[in-house]
Amino acid sequence: MSNDSLLKSVPSVDRVLKFPGLAPLIETYGRAPVTEAVRHIIDQSRAALSEVGEKALGGLSDEALISQISMLVEQDAAPSLKRVFNLTGTVLHTNLGRAPLPPEAIDAMVSVAGGASNLEFDLAKGKRGDRDTHVEVLLAELTGAEAATVVNNNAAAVLLVLNTLANRKEVPVSRGELIEIGGAFRIPDIMQRAGCKLVEIGTTNRTHLRDYENAIGPKTAALMKVHTSNYAIEGFTKNVTGKELSALAKAQDVLLIEDLGSGTLVDLAQFGLPHEPTAGETVAAGVDVVTFSGDKLLGGPQAGLIVGRKDLIERIKRNPMKRALRLDKVTIAALAAVLRLYRDPDRLRDRVPTLRLLARPEKGIREMAERLCGPVGQALGRGAKVSVAATQSQIGSGSQPVERLASAALSIAPTAHKKGAALENLAASLRGLPIPVIGRIHEGALILDLRCLEDESEFLSQLGELPPL
Repeated sequence: MSNDSLLKSVPSVDRVLKFPGLAPLIETYGRAPVTEAVRHIIDQSRAALSEVGEKALGGLSDEALISQISMLVEQDAAPSLKRVFNLTGTVLHTNLGRAPLPPEAIDAMVSVAGGASNLEFDLAKGKRGDRDTHVEVLLAELTGAEAATVVNNNAAAVLLVLNTLANRKEVPVSRGELIEIGGAFRIPDIMQRAGCKLVEIGTTNRTHLRDYENAIGPKTAALMKVHTSNYAIEGFTKNVTGKELSALAKAQDVLLIEDLGSGTLVDLAQFGLPHEPTAGETVAAGVDVVTFSGDKLLGGPQAGLIVGRKDLIERIKRNPMKRALRLDKVTIAALAAVLRLYRDPDRLRDRVPTLRLLARPEKGIREMAERLCGPVGQALGRGAKVSVAATQSQIGSGSQPVERLASAALSIAPTAHKKGAALENLAASLRGLPIPVIGRIHEGALILDLRCLEDESEFLSQLGELPPL
């Protein structure tokens, strides 16, 4: 057949849209998305006929066209943001959404998402209210601070605090605390954007109280301490405590600001983890304003929490930038629900998923790995050797970077000659499952660290969709 004759065999868009088999698709997804998919498939069909000729005619049957169109429409309609199984071994994985939320937080989000709420309305007085009210009392209670406010993440919290309290003024910071957080955001850059002048003091490994004292001048607005939660310096080191800095700041009539980074409300030692400075301890040490994250060790939604002196918090709230950085009703509902859980510290480990996963004993994880080893091996076939391996999980998101948690994993090693390609294909197949499975490739094997896997049956139920290696 000539090229013109082949192209004439391609049905029109109108004709394809009248196929009875597309009626359910139009009913479910609407005429516009289906029409767009029909145009796309027809264009592809014409291109295929021009390129390979009569071999492409098989794709023009009614059944073939309906199948292609349905697949494209469903693919386009599927959300790009979806739940995954985090088997990377990093509990608070920034790329995978950080902290999993407790059921109480999810229920609270749903309850306010579907309609009106008293976000900024005082029900008792019948007047306009403050959205911070829903979390301020809780934060003050849990930290011992006089007042609190919240923004959309901790970097925003630091930016807002410095812009409010130190704009066009100097802020001394130890060189050992000039950290860079994820995405190449650096403390010096945030300070510059906040409008204050960084004064570097001390050295990378040693900073003394006298370094801060010598840096204080007429233009100094505040001293700033930054918790180095995403790295550790060991050996010949020296740093100044918040209590020491508080005494100096008060004597010199300047403010003291501390960024805790990940931040926590409870002593993590009770869960078998190294002690991390809590917001309450920092406030008690005399720090004027403390900032920390809501979505890391706290186990809540993404948020930047600011607690401290009432007069300073009021100034921060009046900053015009606060409106640009504020939380929405759904996030506030989730955060308040998580904070309420901290009122019952005896059951925190069971009720806050982040703490539960971090405190999970290695023995239980290994027993799960032994249960899953056979079914996973059966699903993958003879092209892979699946075994149980000891591994080390990490907390992640800049929290306790040198701390490792004993864990267990499934180690999947392809038996094919080209192991590198087989590993990449396997990882891609796992990512293509209805609930994508994300692991890590290490020393010729795909490692699935099971610390964060709590639903074995759901994980196993989709393995049948994996192609055998």
